[in-house]
Amino acid sequence: MSADGIRSQLPETYVEGFHDLDRVKVMPYRPLGNTGLHVSLLSLGGSAVGSVFGETDLEESVHVVRTAVKSGINYVDTAPWYGQGKSETVLGKVLPSLPRSSYYVSTKVGRYEQDVERMFDFSAERTLASVDESLQRLGLDYVDVIQVHDMEFAPSLDIIINETLPALQKVKDMGKVKFIGITGYPLNNFKSVLERSTIKIDLVLTYCRSTMNDNSLKSWLPYFKSKGVGVVNASPTSMGLLSERGPPAWHPAPENIKLACARAATYCQDQGVDITKLAIKFTLEQEGIPTTLLSTASLTELQKNLVTVSTPLTDKEQQVLNDVIEKFMAPLNNANWEGVEVAEYWKQLKRLKNEG
Repeated sequence: MSADGIRSQLPETYVEGFHDLDRVKVMPYRPLGNTGLHVSLLSLGGSAVGSVFGETDLEESVHVVRTAVKSGINYVDTAPWYGQGKSETVLGKVLPSLPRSSYYVSTKVGRYEQDVERMFDFSAERTLASVDESLQRLGLDYVDVIQVHDMEFAPSLDIIINETLPALQKVKDMGKVKFIGITGYPLNNFKSVLERSTIKIDLVLTYCRSTMNDNSLKSWLPYFKSKGVGVVNASPTSMGLLSERGPPAWHPAPENIKLACARAATYCQDQGVDITKLAIKFTLEQEGIPTTLLSTASLTELQKNLVTVSTPLTDKEQQVLNDVIEKFMAPLNNANWEGVEVAEYWKQLKRLKNEG
């Protein structure tokens, strides 16, 4: 095993007669903190099959999940928030039919509905009920990982520490989950909770912080390693910023970030290079990150992503990537949109209460 922990041998999740051996052989696997799990470098995010990014075909979604696991992706992440249970329901139509030892599945608690007043609930009571609801939708007896979803939206981190995490420890003691994690966008919150929590936290999940436009996660990796905490990374395309079609209308990034990414996308297009491929490859090649979530409900996109894992960039693609970093991304100096969505959430909540 290399210094970065990449396994050359078959992972413990390999099931003879089920997996595509050739695909599994070219998928790197890395240790997830001190959990003892070795996770695929590329993992499957469940938001897309929950129709978060648009309408999806159920049959294709099921095929995507099955193909991903057979191809060596052994970490599947979902949440009640994704399609208000639809993502978990879709996964529940396929995961129980697969060998249970062939995958790890994670879900979340705390974020639930589109309605602003009922969007978040980090109370112990709701947390305990949510785990049972997720298991029912997934059709499973247990999940490998349970996580607190976007904890920055809680009225205070005290609620996470005093209510949510102790409730998760209870369900862990019951055998309904194996490991506990926390998720969010602000990186400082992870340290605050890790330092204060009396409950053992096994992993963190963060997104858009190991990308061409914001690689600030890199400086946090030694800290997480010192705590024995695994890191699950998500959204190497920075929620669509690093794509030819650009970000969705709701994207919270300020204009300077959107403009830099749009210019980078145009530059790549002029060079005949796919900026999304560069973005994914840039993130996958970061040392010290066990796994990166990519979400898709398209079999074509899944196959492209699998090929990206095992295929090096051409000399031209590497040169364009270097140019993009130097010309468009380095000047941003890891600029981000921290606090923007949280402020908007509390603003809307206050307005609704005043109207009521």
